[in-house]
Amino acid sequence: MTRSPRSERPRAARPPGSRDPYGLMPSGAPIAAILSIVGLLLVGVVTFAVANGSIPIGGGTGTANGSGQPGQTDDPTILKTPTPSGEVVVPPQEPGLVIPGTIVYAKAGNIWLQADGRATQLTNSGRDVQPSFSKDGTAVYFVRTRRVDGVWSVEGNMRNFRLDVPAIMRVPIAGGEVVKVFDGLVDPPGRLKWMGFIQAPVVSPSGTTIAMASDLPDPTRSDVTLKLLNLKSKKVTDTKLDQVAPLGHQDPAWSPDGKRIAYVRADRDGAKGIPRIYVYTPATGKTSAVTATGYLHPAFSPNGRYIAATKTSSFGTDVVILDGNTGAELLKLSSDGDSWGPAWSPAGDQVVFLHISGQVVDLRLVQLEGSAPAWTVGKTLDLTTNAGLDSVSRPHWFVPDDQMPAVTEPPATEAPAESSTTAP
Repeated sequence: MTRSPRSERPRAARPPGSRDPYGLMPSGAPIAAILSIVGLLLVGVVTFAVANGSIPIGGGTGTANGSGQPGQTDDPTILKTPTPSGEVVVPPQEPGLVIPGTIVYAKAGNIWLQADGRATQLTNSGRDVQPSFSKDGTAVYFVRTRRVDGVWSVEGNMRNFRLDVPAIMRVPIAGGEVVKVFDGLVDPPGRLKWMGFIQAPVVSPSGTTIAMASDLPDPTRSDVTLKLLNLKSKKVTDTKLDQVAPLGHQDPAWSPDGKRIAYVRADRDGAKGIPRIYVYTPATGKTSAVTATGYLHPAFSPNGRYIAATKTSSFGTDVVILDGNTGAELLKLSSDGDSWGPAWSPAGDQVVFLHISGQVVDLRLVQLEGSAPAWTVGKTLDLTTNAGLDSVSRPHWFVPDDQMPAVTEPPATEAPAESSTTAP
């Protein structure tokens, strides 16, 4: 696979803090005002936007409530004693229903855990989004933003900016110290100071690498594309995968064996977005398209043979299960046009996803009946009630070994790649 010629050239640097990683805002647009409106309307229109294929505008690194809660510090390593920021109501579980493990999600800029029919607030900064578990489930990685004064040259003039700088953080699920893993601040020698974007960081099963959508390490030379962060060296590797500039990539997801990464290659047809799921193999540098256009938010099944995803259409967004090699649609898990962002239980027989009713986002669960690939849809249950979850932070699920069922299916086999590129 060859890279777009545009992406090989240094591009004109956008002002830092524009929070438009996909380059969709018109030049000179009042970004702060636009984002204030977007923030107010996002919950109500998120499914409409995705249904019509609209490309998201940097929602993953935005602050959830402006500068945060009263009296909070901007030190991203401090975790205060959690206090309620609006409780998450978990309805009573049906008798006999077993939901193993723990699910993590975001609400009002804070990270929450749900297990054993209870929801527990894990962080309290008001600036936390996009959580995912560590490989052993003992910690959660997420993105936290902080305000920083930045400086950038615009048409030869040095301009001051207020930046919402993202950083990848890590916190034990038992609570305690929040540790900064990687910072999105770009502060070279001299007066210039700006930031990169960090979207949807997820840790590999080996625990050594984070896959993310980012324009780091140098935002002036990269769009928001699939990057790999080595957790030991903190080096960012550009996968150099093909993209439609400046739309880039989104939604990275590791296969359970850590050998492949599913991601979404963003594209558009006029004003309509046409996302498509690809699978990348880091060891070979090969990538292949799994689906036709109209799919995003990939999540691998525990054996890597299937992918749960969001399907977009003129009727809305729904959650489906796909063949991981061919992209064939095997099962539709929702049909209301108001569901998206699936996470597959590591136990294999349940899928959770976000669902909007009115203007409120909640978490739902579908029970898979029968055996793959001939599942049928069992009960669909609400796991939260009137929760107001973060619509751009997908849930993530961890199940410990002692709650896992016996393996009954062979692991996935890799499909031939349709194109390739060599990662550095």
